Amino acid sequence: MNSLVTYESSDSETDNDKSEEVKFLQRKDDFVHSKFQFQPVFPTSTGLESSQCGLELKVASTGSSNEEYNWHRTPNYAQRHFCVTPRPTEMSLNDETYFQFSKSNKKNALDLMQKSDRIPAKVEPSAQKRLFQDSVPAARNVKPYIPKRLRQKEEVTHESKDNTEVLNSGINQTAPEEQQLSLLSKISDFIKPYLKNQHKTSDIPKHSVFHISQHKGPVTTIQWCPVQQHSHLLLSASMDKTIKIWNAIETGRCLKTYLCHSGAVRDVQWSLCGRQILSGGFDSMLHLTDIETAKQIISVHNGCQITCLAFNPENQSVFLSGGFSSTVKAWDTRNSQIVNEYNAGIQQTLDILFLPGGKEFLTSTDAVSRDSADRTIIAWDFQTSAKISNQIFHERYTIPCLTVHPKESFFLAQTNGNYMVLFSTQRPYRMNKRKRYEGHKVEGYAVGCEFSPDGTLIATGSADGTVCFYNYLNSKLVYTLPAHKQACTNVSFHPVHPSILATCDWSGEIKVWQ
Repeated sequence: MNSLVTYESSDSETDNDKSEEVKFLQRKDDFVHSKFQFQPVFPTSTGLESSQCGLELKVASTGSSNEEYNWHRTPNYAQRHFCVTPRPTEMSLNDETYFQFSKSNKKNALDLMQKSDRIPAKVEPSAQKRLFQDSVPAARNVKPYIPKRLRQKEEVTHESKDNTEVLNSGINQTAPEEQQLSLLSKISDFIKPYLKNQHKTSDIPKHSVFHISQHKGPVTTIQWCPVQQHSHLLLSASMDKTIKIWNAIETGRCLKTYLCHSGAVRDVQWSLCGRQILSGGFDSMLHLTDIETAKQIISVHNGCQITCLAFNPENQSVFLSGGFSSTVKAWDTRNSQIVNEYNAGIQQTLDILFLPGGKEFLTSTDAVSRDSADRTIIAWDFQTSAKISNQIFHERYTIPCLTVHPKESFFLAQTNGNYMVLFSTQRPYRMNKRKRYEGHKVEGYAVGCEFSPDGTLIATGSADGTVCFYNYLNSKLVYTLPAHKQACTNVSFHPVHPSILATCDWSGEIKVWQ
């Protein structure tokens, strides 16, 4: 029997090259020509592993007793891909024969081949490829290599899609029951009886109907929809950068959330038609948003942080914006341009109030010195941008909120002196010194106040979390409602129902009372 000279395969480069390479004599006539059935060489019990494969056997016969057999390293490709024994296949012998097997079992394999007088013939590359594909079905499902740059691009694309989905889910966060209904397609059955019959006297609400706590920051303002048919909608803005619309009459659920601001939202206003909302905040951006599609009709930079906004009651295409600047700007929604500027020469505008008719408006500022408080309230001519008067309020307190009486020619000013005062809406805007509404606390918060729809009650928030109700005629404190645990920042009477009030606080809670 012919002897074989073999070597152990190793990845080390220190192996002797002479022991790895042995010349062999090729004699084509001495090869045995026959057909054989190609069978697996290694039993399963031998523990064949892919890491043990990677040798190729070349066998040549000279017909003499001094026969030499050679072992050669297979290429890296064969080491990687042809380490699994192919299934039985019928082949013919050629000049050279190639066969792969485990280096730990090569001796047993050679003995088996010699005993059976079967020497596998040379396998063509195409045949090797077919054999490997047939023997390893998993190879057909091997994923192609993707360069790192393409993988990074795909990851960025997936992240952007996820962010878009999150953003869309935030913008269109809709209650399940009302998901397919538009916000303005429905009239609340609870409000319908009050649309035709105007209530005569407003009642003081004392019972909580809804307790909403979805905002994650202080709620700065709340406002009912000005269109009476859709006055079940409540608008809220928060320091958590969100704006929300609620069904605050029937379900107390959030209908839509708008994420158009990158900073705290300081003020938000309904348009007169009720189809759009105007918002501004500490990101210095002004957004006019369609409530149905959540698309920005206008999106402009104001030039300073925004604290207050106001639509002109006679022309809904024009609005005013004020903030941490000495200038109040008038914007036209049709071309997104500034149509007028009102320079007060002060540091900050706290609130803006249009007087009935829309030809004049008031601004409250923080211009309070040690001995004088002129320019705390300034009256402006809307058309000419001229100052009508800045000698309206002379007490040394800033005014965070202004509101006008719904029926009489008076407006109310909330002061940081823990009281409210009345002024005439007619020139020279004199203060009513006989009426002063005090009993609540402001203490530096931007606490809001409002008249009831019939004008008989005044409601105001308080720094201690209560809501105080005053009689408009005699300025007496009528009722104190323990509404919140933290400072109550704003209140809003329902425009139709006589006994519904919405309140909000510094912790992000909104409550509806009846």
